[in-house]
Amino acid sequence: MKINEQFKQMSLTWFRAAASAAVALYIAGETDPKVLGTAALAGFLGPVLKWLDPSAVEFGKKKK
Repeated sequence: MKINEQFKQMSLTWFRAAASAAVALYIAGETDPKVLGTAALAGFLGPVLKWLDPSAVEFGKKKK
């Protein structure tokens, strides 16, 4: 059950980062859907790096 909650939190973090990246470009005047989609995919990088960081207490990989 804990893994499911952890996945939900990771997904929400990704969504916030991806949406922020795309909305920022849209507000700046970029309207090309391909560029906005690429920005959303780039937003995925932040949460992935946090997940890979063993010192991240929320959902980072923990050293065993």
